[in-house]
Amino acid sequence: MRVSRLMLVTLRDDPAEAEIPSHKLLLRAGYIRRVGSGIYAYLPLLWRVLQKISTIVREELNATGALETLLPQLQPAELWQRSGRWAGYTDGEGIMFHLEDRQGRELGLGPTHEEVITALAGDLLRSYRQLPVNLYQIQTKFRDEIRPRFGLMRGREFIMKDAYSFHADEACLKQTYGAMDQAYRRIFSRCGLRAVAVEADSGAIGGSASQEFMVTADAGEDLILASSDRRYAANQERAVSRPADPVPLAGGPRAGGSGEPLATPGQTSIEQLCSAHGFDPSQTVKVLALLARFEDGCLQPLLISLRGDQQLNEVKLANAVSARCSAEHGTLLDIAPLTAEAANREGLAPLPFGFMGPHLSDAVLSGAASWTPRFLRLADGTATALETFVCGGNCGDTHLVAAAWGGIGPAPESLDLRSAQPGDRCQHDSTQLLEASRGIEVGHIFQLGRKYSAALEATFTNEAGQEEPLWMGCYGIGVSRLAQAAVEQHHDANGICWPTAIAPYEVIVVIANVAEEHQNQLGEQLYAELQSAGVDVLLDDRSERAGVKFKDADLLGIPWRVVVGRGAASGVVELVERATGEKREFPANTLQETLLARLLPERSGLLEASGP
Repeated sequence: MRVSRLMLVTLRDDPAEAEIPSHKLLLRAGYIRRVGSGIYAYLPLLWRVLQKISTIVREELNATGALETLLPQLQPAELWQRSGRWAGYTDGEGIMFHLEDRQGRELGLGPTHEEVITALAGDLLRSYRQLPVNLYQIQTKFRDEIRPRFGLMRGREFIMKDAYSFHADEACLKQTYGAMDQAYRRIFSRCGLRAVAVEADSGAIGGSASQEFMVTADAGEDLILASSDRRYAANQERAVSRPADPVPLAGGPRAGGSGEPLATPGQTSIEQLCSAHGFDPSQTVKVLALLARFEDGCLQPLLISLRGDQQLNEVKLANAVSARCSAEHGTLLDIAPLTAEAANREGLAPLPFGFMGPHLSDAVLSGAASWTPRFLRLADGTATALETFVCGGNCGDTHLVAAAWGGIGPAPESLDLRSAQPGDRCQHDSTQLLEASRGIEVGHIFQLGRKYSAALEATFTNEAGQEEPLWMGCYGIGVSRLAQAAVEQHHDANGICWPTAIAPYEVIVVIANVAEEHQNQLGEQLYAELQSAGVDVLLDDRSERAGVKFKDADLLGIPWRVVVGRGAASGVVELVERATGEKREFPANTLQETLLARLLPERSGLLEASGP
């Protein structure tokens, strides 16, 4: 391909809309162009990158025995209602674009395809003899992101590979899950990415186990917590750890454990309380009043207790609340702070905000007009493990000192509700500390179990002749996100440095001065020879200054640059490696051999990486 025919427009300055390096560079180098909020056109150069990524994905999944298919993007609401996810995706998180057709039927644009594929499997897979089956597709998906940002990282339309496997038993599911795990590792390695597999929360997809694949990068939205011995790594949403030991409260346990009142005027935060009285935050129990909203309209007040030096993990809390309430009330739509304004609208007497204790009586909810008139009480294990502590006194400007569980009332149900933090001790080895890094999620695999097959009545006949729900797994890769993640991980001050396997072109031949006959003739000759040798080659034949062409070549990030300049008359060209900046001169008649010697080892390595 000739640059003069490429519709290439590069920018010298960073676009105002771009915040992170990869977004800036993709826009500046003419790989993408913004069409609307969170909506981007993939221009010819990026489309070549996406095709190469897709080819690697196809090769690796086909090698596992997976079959490619293509599912409809427009999905009936009825399928999602049967699985119980329609309300959560349209009203809760609100990430699904949904509409009504002319007949008033509700439809959604697919952010994922568990429901559609499960319904198909229920129709087509009737016997254990047909199992296992693994189907995948590479397709455009849609998410109604409330705040699209970072270009292709968090857009409203994106390209994704999603796969779904069906099994007769859990052991077979785990076997395929392991095979997909290995296939994913090969995919990311072949794409030239440094990816880390971490434990993850299953989120709205659900299932018993899941694992994310993170590309490490400073601009990553996710916090990864990992041990230095590499035996443990998890997304912070899922991470567990050993918290620091609390500082014992002076005086130890007191008789009765009901606590001694302490005047704390205006001291509504842990920081204010500890600063005024010399307490350590680990000696306190803080109480959060929240309100959970469910699909059936239920509004459930929550009273959550944590040790004062810990932070609530909202994902863990949502999972705990869903596990206890969703069977009766449907999908959990959201959890929000219970505010004084909300309590006033509900017709309740003023609540002791800033001075709440874990023993706050349900009687304060007795006048509720629409809320459940009792708290769901949960506590993090760091709070319930305290023998004695400082907590709110449930009346204004008062705390209790040396309160104890049993003395003020029974301890709430104890769970892991805290966010693990960098520097925490690891559970598998207390000598290991959690270290933090940022990551971009590019893949996620799940063991779904029977969540969807049971809901959609997708059953098969087992060896005993009995009907039972299919076992399922699902496996996603963000293809367009992966492309931008590669840029985030591979760039320098001058532009992109594409890994060769996914670069739009492997080589760019730059004719320094197209008006000079020797340069133009040799450049055209080398371009034709490299094309004939099967090299992905781009020819910069523009009548621009050499400096402009060199800057554009660096910005585009093509792995190898051949400069046809003043040495053309004597048959000498310059070869520049983009990643290292190394420059060497070669006789033009040895260039093809030299380049192929550099490219072939990479290609051979890729072939080896894709083996069984």
